[in-house]
Amino acid sequence: MMAAGASIPVWERPSRRRLPRFRLQEPLDVTVLRSGIPDTVPGRSVNVCERGVGVVLAGELLPGESVGVEMQLWPGLEPLRTRATVRYHDKLCCGLEFVAMSAEQRAAIRDWAKTAKAEAEVTPASKADVAILHGLTETRQPETGEKHDSSGHGSIPRRHRKRWRGAGAIVFCLLLIVAAGVFWWKWNRGWEELEAGLKNSENAATEEPRAQVPAEVMQKLVVHRVEPVYPAEARKENLEGVIALDVVVGRDGSVVSMKALNGPEVLAHAAMDALRWWKFEPYRINGEPAVVETTVAVEFKKG
Repeated sequence: MMAAGASIPVWERPSRRRLPRFRLQEPLDVTVLRSGIPDTVPGRSVNVCERGVGVVLAGELLPGESVGVEMQLWPGLEPLRTRATVRYHDKLCCGLEFVAMSAEQRAAIRDWAKTAKAEAEVTPASKADVAILHGLTETRQPETGEKHDSSGHGSIPRRHRKRWRGAGAIVFCLLLIVAAGVFWWKWNRGWEELEAGLKNSENAATEEPRAQVPAEVMQKLVVHRVEPVYPAEARKENLEGVIALDVVVGRDGSVVSMKALNGPEVLAHAAMDALRWWKFEPYRINGEPAVVETTVAVEFKKG
């Protein structure tokens, strides 16, 4: 919390942001591939624009890591899924830059901001902006040495100016305390949700598959597919072939874990990087969604 007498930091130069950022506090999942296994970290968005998203996560990421993002713009609607690069990570706060955002997804963010009347984050560009935010701008008249307010109501006696400044400082401190209390309450509630989501994710990852489902059956249940990227290294070496993967699908239809069964390592990693974004309709046993195991084949053909 900022002390009562602390100065307000001011950015004296023009903002480097080329697109406005809008406040957005919704659940999201960030997935990173580690040792061939997708690790999903639950979190909550803080702000979003067409180029990236600020998040609070219940886990650690490394700057430069390539991750997948699944985030909600509207509760209850289909989430937005894309890839991103970690630009910074400080404690629980992360900045992610989108690297595979389609034109339709960028339009969806713009439509959401317009329809939801999302609040844009404003960065003061000068000390004058801070004065305006405080609600009073004073100018000094060289002839009399007195200060006049910008509304043109005449001179302000020195004792009144001091009184107003004192009252303004008290109001500012009270607003700061209230804002800090609200932030702390929201933080605690959000962190409890993050911990609950992390426990659910860990339980899903450790649950044993209940059945081995043929590949042709699971292929009919695919609802979201991401095609693999042909690695430049493999192209140089003229590598081609079909990579078979042993895949575990969770009760919600997401890929919980996978393991390449054959092929060059560079192609196997590319196949797993794409397959972790696949989504299936839940496979049901006796009418109930179940964790199952299946096989998926991914073909790489130079063309």
